Amino acid sequence: MTRITEQLAGLQARIRKAAELAGRNNDSVTILAVSKKQPLNAIREALAAGLQDFGENYLQEAVAKMAEIGPEARWHFIGPMQSNKARPIAENFAWVHTVDSRRIAERLSAHRPPDHGELQACIQIRPTNAENRAGIAADEVFELAKLMQDLPRIRLRGLMMMPLPDQAMAGSRREFARTRELLGELVQRGHDVDTLSMGMSADLEAAIMEGSTIVRIGTDLFGPRTQ
Repeated sequence: MTRITEQLAGLQARIRKAAELAGRNNDSVTILAVSKKQPLNAIREALAAGLQDFGENYLQEAVAKMAEIGPEARWHFIGPMQSNKARPIAENFAWVHTVDSRRIAERLSAHRPPDHGELQACIQIRPTNAENRAGIAADEVFELAKLMQDLPRIRLRGLMMMPLPDQAMAGSRREFARTRELLGELVQRGHDVDTLSMGMSADLEAAIMEGSTIVRIGTDLFGPRTQ
């Protein structure tokens, strides 16, 4: 058993316990392995352990890994989005979690190759009272969602939330709950959305209790980054 296999077993136990407390099936939660700055052998170990979804923040690093790893992995872009990077992101990734503007959404749609299938996308929600953080305010979600619904080659799947890093757990859970409520309102407005990308190593239990379907795990799976 490798270290990553051991770490994964521990994570799966945490997810299973949190899902049971929330009255959910643990199969409703996907582990997104945050592989930024991790070596190729670690990604291959994670694949061998049964993981398929990998999250990257840096475009150039990610594309180089894709060339080495091949189609066995499914790649998610989880870093800040710049409009001038929209083309290579749309061409190489299966998912984007950090859509936060009309301009980004339109560029991703325009540059998605027709033979790649729809680009799965989440709108990133900004933490409350954090104007300098990435994402959009809650009251801007519905306009952007309506726009994305009508764009070709991109499919709005749901919302992503990343609370402030120094926030207490109760505060993080409030942010997760607010995001869950926004997703529910999108459903009420007729959007076909099903994804909440919320929770990392330290707060995955709180996120799962509030409905997270994707938890983004780095250090608790791979260990400390080597770079």
